[in-house]
Amino acid sequence: MNTNRPDWANSSELLRDYYDNEWGYIVCDTPGIYERIVLESFQSGLSWETVLKKRAAFREAFDGFDPAKVARYTDGDVERLMSNPAIIRNETKIHAAIGNARATVALEEKGRSLADLVWSFAPEDPIGEGPDAGQSEESKALAKELKRHGFTFVGPITMFALMQAIGMYEHRL
Repeated sequence: MNTNRPDWANSSELLRDYYDNEWGYIVCDTPGIYERIVLESFQSGLSWETVLKKRAAFREAFDGFDPAKVARYTDGDVERLMSNPAIIRNETKIHAAIGNARATVALEEKGRSLADLVWSFAPEDPIGEGPDAGQSEESKALAKELKRHGFTFVGPITMFALMQAIGMYEHRL
Protein backbone atom coordinates (compact mmCIF):
# COMPACT_ATOMS: atom_id res chain seq x y z
CA MET A 1 0.00 0.00 0.00
CA ASN A 2 1.24 3.47 -0.87
CA THR A 3 1.51 5.18 2.51
CA ASN A 4 1.62 8.58 0.80
CA ARG A 5 -1.99 8.25 -0.34
CA PRO A 6 -4.70 9.87 1.75
CA ASP A 7 -7.14 7.46 3.40
CA TRP A 8 -9.88 8.10 0.83
CA ALA A 9 -7.56 6.95 -1.96
CA ASN A 10 -6.82 3.61 -0.30
CA SER A 11 -10.41 2.43 0.04
CA SER A 12 -10.74 0.78 -3.39
CA GLU A 13 -8.74 -0.14 -6.48
CA LEU A 14 -10.65 2.45 -8.52
CA LEU A 15 -9.78 5.25 -6.10
CA ARG A 16 -6.15 4.09 -5.83
CA ASP A 17 -5.84 4.14 -9.61
CA TYR A 18 -7.48 7.58 -9.84
CA TYR A 19 -5.21 8.99 -7.15
CA ASP A 20 -2.04 7.43 -8.53
CA ASN A 21 -2.65 8.38 -12.16
CA GLU A 22 -4.81 11.49 -12.24
CA TRP A 23 -5.51 13.32 -8.98
CA GLY A 24 -3.18 16.26 -8.46
CA TYR A 25 -1.80 16.22 -11.98
CA ILE A 26 -2.05 19.51 -13.84
CA VAL A 27 -5.17 19.97 -15.96
CA CYS A 28 -5.19 23.32 -17.73
CA ASP A 29 -7.52 22.91 -20.70
CA THR A 30 -11.13 24.12 -20.69
CA PRO A 31 -12.77 20.79 -21.62
CA GLY A 32 -10.80 19.01 -18.89
CA ILE A 33 -11.73 21.59 -16.29
CA TYR A 34 -15.37 21.69 -17.42
CA GLU A 35 -15.52 17.89 -17.10
CA ARG A 36 -14.18 18.03 -13.58
CA ILE A 37 -16.57 20.81 -12.56
CA VAL A 38 -19.46 18.69 -13.83
CA LEU A 39 -18.23 15.56 -12.08
CA GLU A 40 -17.51 17.41 -8.84
CA SER A 41 -21.04 18.84 -8.90
CA PHE A 42 -22.55 15.40 -9.49
CA GLN A 43 -20.46 14.09 -6.59
CA SER A 44 -22.10 16.51 -4.15
CA GLY A 45 -23.86 14.34 -1.58
CA LEU A 46 -22.39 11.13 -3.02
CA SER A 47 -19.06 9.33 -2.91
CA TRP A 48 -16.35 10.11 -5.43
CA GLU A 49 -16.12 6.41 -6.18
CA THR A 50 -19.77 6.42 -7.33
CA VAL A 51 -18.96 9.21 -9.79
CA LEU A 52 -15.79 7.52 -11.05
CA LYS A 53 -17.69 4.30 -11.73
CA LYS A 54 -20.02 6.27 -14.00
CA ARG A 55 -17.41 8.53 -15.57
CA ALA A 56 -17.26 6.76 -18.93
CA ALA A 57 -21.05 6.88 -19.18
CA PHE A 58 -21.02 10.58 -18.27
CA ARG A 59 -18.46 11.24 -21.01
CA GLU A 60 -20.65 9.50 -23.56
CA ALA A 61 -23.89 11.09 -22.34
CA PHE A 62 -22.40 14.61 -22.26
CA ASP A 63 -20.68 14.50 -25.68
CA GLY A 64 -17.18 14.10 -24.27
CA PHE A 65 -17.77 17.13 -22.03
CA ASP A 66 -17.48 19.47 -24.98
CA PRO A 67 -18.92 22.69 -23.52
CA ALA A 68 -19.99 24.01 -26.94
CA LYS A 69 -22.06 20.88 -27.61
CA VAL A 70 -23.53 20.67 -24.10
CA ALA A 71 -24.44 24.37 -24.21
CA ARG A 72 -26.83 23.58 -27.08
CA TYR A 73 -28.74 20.94 -25.12
CA THR A 74 -32.51 21.26 -25.09
CA ASP A 75 -35.29 19.94 -22.88
CA GLY A 76 -35.16 16.81 -25.02
CA ASP A 77 -31.56 16.28 -23.99
CA VAL A 78 -32.51 16.72 -20.33
CA GLU A 79 -35.15 14.01 -20.82
CA ARG A 80 -32.58 11.78 -22.54
CA LEU A 81 -30.14 12.24 -19.67
CA MET A 82 -32.83 11.68 -17.04
CA SER A 83 -33.70 8.36 -18.66
CA ASN A 84 -30.07 7.18 -18.80
CA PRO A 85 -29.51 4.67 -15.97
CA ALA A 86 -25.74 4.68 -16.57
CA ILE A 87 -25.34 8.19 -15.12
CA ILE A 88 -26.50 9.89 -11.94
CA ARG A 89 -30.00 11.09 -12.79
CA ASN A 90 -30.43 14.28 -10.83
CA GLU A 91 -32.33 16.88 -12.82
CA THR A 92 -30.94 19.83 -10.87
CA LYS A 93 -27.37 18.68 -11.49
CA ILE A 94 -28.09 17.96 -15.15
CA HIS A 95 -29.43 21.50 -15.57
CA ALA A 96 -26.33 22.80 -13.76
CA ALA A 97 -24.05 20.93 -16.18
CA ILE A 98 -25.87 22.47 -19.14
CA GLY A 99 -25.95 25.92 -17.57
CA ASN A 100 -22.25 25.68 -16.74
CA ALA A 101 -21.51 24.76 -20.37
CA ARG A 102 -23.43 27.84 -21.46
CA ALA A 103 -21.51 29.96 -18.95
CA THR A 104 -18.26 28.49 -20.30
CA VAL A 105 -19.23 29.43 -23.87
CA ALA A 106 -20.27 32.91 -22.71
CA LEU A 107 -16.85 33.38 -21.09
CA GLU A 108 -15.16 32.40 -24.34
CA GLU A 109 -17.34 34.84 -26.27
CA LYS A 110 -15.98 37.55 -23.94
CA GLY A 111 -12.42 36.46 -24.74
CA ARG A 112 -11.67 34.45 -21.59
CA SER A 113 -11.40 30.71 -21.23
CA LEU A 114 -12.74 28.74 -18.28
CA ALA A 115 -9.25 27.32 -17.81
CA ASP A 116 -7.68 30.78 -17.58
CA LEU A 117 -10.34 31.95 -15.14
CA VAL A 118 -9.95 28.91 -12.87
CA TRP A 119 -6.15 28.98 -12.92
CA SER A 120 -6.13 32.70 -12.11
CA PHE A 121 -7.15 31.62 -8.58
CA ALA A 122 -4.15 29.32 -8.07
CA PRO A 123 -2.70 29.90 -4.60
CA GLU A 124 0.64 31.60 -4.20
CA ASP A 125 1.69 28.87 -1.74
CA PRO A 126 0.23 25.61 -3.09
CA ILE A 127 1.90 23.54 -0.38
CA GLY A 128 0.49 25.72 2.38
CA GLU A 129 -3.05 24.38 1.95
CA GLY A 130 -3.14 20.78 3.07
CA PRO A 131 -5.54 18.25 1.55
CA ASP A 132 -7.72 18.34 4.67
CA ALA A 133 -8.39 22.08 4.61
CA GLY A 134 -11.82 21.58 2.98
CA GLN A 135 -11.76 25.03 1.43
CA SER A 136 -9.43 27.96 1.05
CA GLU A 137 -9.60 31.68 0.48
CA GLU A 138 -8.83 30.97 -3.18
CA SER A 139 -11.62 28.40 -3.50
CA LYS A 140 -14.07 30.83 -1.90
CA ALA A 141 -13.02 33.55 -4.33
CA LEU A 142 -13.16 31.16 -7.31
CA ALA A 143 -16.66 29.99 -6.36
CA LYS A 144 -17.82 33.58 -6.06
CA GLU A 145 -16.34 34.53 -9.44
CA LEU A 146 -17.80 31.51 -11.21
CA LYS A 147 -21.23 32.26 -9.74
CA ARG A 148 -20.87 35.84 -10.95
CA HIS A 149 -20.46 34.40 -14.45
CA GLY A 150 -23.58 32.23 -14.12
CA PHE A 151 -22.12 28.93 -12.93
CA THR A 152 -24.02 26.83 -10.39
CA PHE A 153 -23.07 23.95 -8.06
CA VAL A 154 -19.66 25.57 -7.64
CA GLY A 155 -19.42 26.24 -3.90
CA PRO A 156 -16.09 26.78 -2.14
CA ILE A 157 -15.76 23.17 -0.94
CA THR A 158 -16.52 21.79 -4.40
CA MET A 159 -14.06 24.26 -5.94
CA PHE A 160 -11.39 23.31 -3.42
CA ALA A 161 -11.82 19.67 -4.45
CA LEU A 162 -11.55 20.75 -8.08
CA MET A 163 -8.42 22.80 -7.36
CA GLN A 164 -6.80 19.81 -5.66
CA ALA A 165 -7.81 17.42 -8.43
CA ILE A 166 -6.40 19.62 -11.24
CA GLY A 167 -3.05 20.09 -9.53
CA MET A 168 -3.25 23.52 -7.88
CA TYR A 169 -2.24 22.08 -4.51
CA GLU A 170 0.87 19.98 -4.20
CA HIS A 171 0.67 19.16 -7.89
CA ARG A 172 2.41 16.20 -9.37
CA LEU A 173 4.12 16.03 -12.74
